[in-house]
This record gives sequence, C-alpha cells and structure tokens, in this order.
Amino acid sequence: ANCDLCPPLAAIPHENALQYPDFFNAPVPAFGALDARLLIAGLAPGLKGANATGRPFTGDYAGDVLYEILKSQGLASGSYEKHAQDSLQLHDCRITNAVRCVPPQNKPETSEIHTCNHFLRNELAAMPNLQVIFSLGGISHKAVLSACGHKASFAKFAHGVTHKLTPDFRAQPLWLVNTYHSSRYNINTGRVTLEMIEDVVVQAKKLLE
Repeated sequence: ANCDLCPPLAAIPHENALQYPDFFNAPVPAFGALDARLLIAGLAPGLKGANATGRPFTGDYAGDVLYEILKSQGLASGSYEKHAQDSLQLHDCRITNAVRCVPPQNKPETSEIHTCNHFLRNELAAMPNLQVIFSLGGISHKAVLSACGHKASFAKFAHGVTHKLTPDFRAQPLWLVNTYHSSRYNINTGRVTLEMIEDVVVQAKKLLE
C-alpha cells in the first residue's frame, strides 16, 4: 500500500488525495481468489475507476463492459454497482493489472511497467491452479510475457490469438489469450465490440481443464 518503487507514481496518490479525498488513492490489489484457474490481466487503474474504488475494473466504462460479460459467462454473479462494497463475486477467476498505481493520463511508462512486473510475477506464482491468462490489451500482454520469463518477441499480441507459455517458475505451461482492452475508446471506435470480447472469454473458458 505504501510502495515507492516508482517515485513519479508514488507521489500521485498524495496529489490525488488532495483533489479526491474520498478516493482509494493507493496501489490497487487484485480481485478474486488465488485458487482460481483463470486470471484476467488489465493495464492499470483508471483515475476515477479502480483508483477511486480500490477494485480492478470497478467504477469506469471498461468495468461496465467486462463484468457484464463475466456475469453472462458464469464467471461472476451478484450486482455490479461500480463500487467495491457491492455484491459482485467472481467464480474461478481473478482480476489484476500490469501496473497497480494510476499513471498520468492512464499511460504508464515502460520503466513503471518493468518495475511493477515482479508483483505480477509473484501473483502468477502464487496461483496454484492457474491455467489461463486472459489479457486485455498489448501492454498487459507484454507484461504477462515478461512475468513468465519470456521476451516480447516470444508471442505477438493480436485479438483472439492464443499462446502457450512456459513460465520459468513452474512446471506446468499456461495459456495466454488476448483481446483488445474494453475501454470506451476501443468500443466507440469499433476496434473491438462487446461480442468480440465475449467470444474471447468463451475461448478462454474452453481452455480450462
């Protein structure tokens, strides 16, 4: 909660606390059980989304899209009310981000992604039943590769593409499934649709043994 590994990011929660005193304003922890078989990896907390609520993909448009799809596929239940005290529950899945702190303009620097990567690596290693990682966006795709000990050239990001990873910290391989991020910009510009994202969620579910 008091991480200061990235000095520029470490100062932001204190600055945000002055402007938004009711926000969470701290590194956002993952949501869901560690014994889940599916991990969903996003980019970073949004200023008025996860940074405000303290829960990944909660309080912004990207979460509106993602949680509706997860509920339709039986991976979530309850009421999603855009705050961390609602009745939403995840089933056999966990949600995290490549970067835990809100970055300026929602665009983390390469150095910040690299510094935060060991948190993602430790999280992957701490999930004993993990089989599939569902990555939203190219940044989270590359962060997952790095966390597993792979170079960025090991697997190219593309919507709907599945890669078999061989993490250097575990004997069992992992599947990495990619989609474009469920951001308002991507939806409004037609880069991705709700149906496209849901299709990839179905694809990820089929890989669960």
